[in-house]
Amino acid sequence: MTTILPSFAGANTLYGAGMLELGMTFSLEQLVLDNDMISMTKKAMQGIPVNEETMAVESIDQVGIGNNFLAHKTTRQNIDLPSSPMLIDRLMFGDWEMAGSKDIATVAHEKVVDIMKNHEVEPIDADLLKDMKAVVEKADKAFRDSM
Repeated sequence: MTTILPSFAGANTLYGAGMLELGMTFSLEQLVLDNDMISMTKKAMQGIPVNEETMAVESIDQVGIGNNFLAHKTTRQNIDLPSSPMLIDRLMFGDWEMAGSKDIATVAHEKVVDIMKNHEVEPIDADLLKDMKAVVEKADKAFRDSM
């Protein structure tokens, strides 16, 4: 299998998730939207697998040149390879309307409400927490001793 990797000119930092107005305002809805974009970017940076299945040569033969590949089973199976959005949907307009035609801001708000209501923070491993406390205690001691 070959993997095609995109070029992002060496960028390795994404900054400002959730920020509005140059960081003067913060929005939880913007944070979940930005998280979706960051996740899709990270997935794209992993590259796109190129193999017999993803090349879909048999599907191309079945559908034929100049015809609609979007509705074909292979396209639907592989559509999330370059990205897997959590908030952005890929419904056709009519299907989107029939599903309630929620705009992205509404979807983001619903996600925020769900997270605030249902998210459970995993406890920090006891050994790691012990090590973290030791670092803080060492820094506190060094600070006190310097006075």
